[in-house]
Amino acid sequence: MFVEAGEDTRWVPRRRVSTIPLPGNDFWLFDDELVMFLVFAGNGLVVDRLATTDPDAIRLCRSAFEAVWQLSIPDRDYLAE
Repeated sequence: MFVEAGEDTRWVPRRRVSTIPLPGNDFWLFDDELVMFLVFAGNGLVVDRLATTDPDAIRLCRSAFEAVWQLSIPDRDYLAE
């Protein structure tokens, strides 16, 4: 893990995010200007990527990130619930 290198890695138990609107796929958000959605196969491999600059998609992803971040637990404090 990159925690030792200073990365702020966090965990969120699934039951904490039940009421948060989340995108249907994992995503990367670049500078609030571009969203890259990652589509995974059942075996965990990325099978597709979708890049968009759609303002609604960017707002959804930014909102989801901020909401989940508020509920997240820093790696150093996390014990599986």
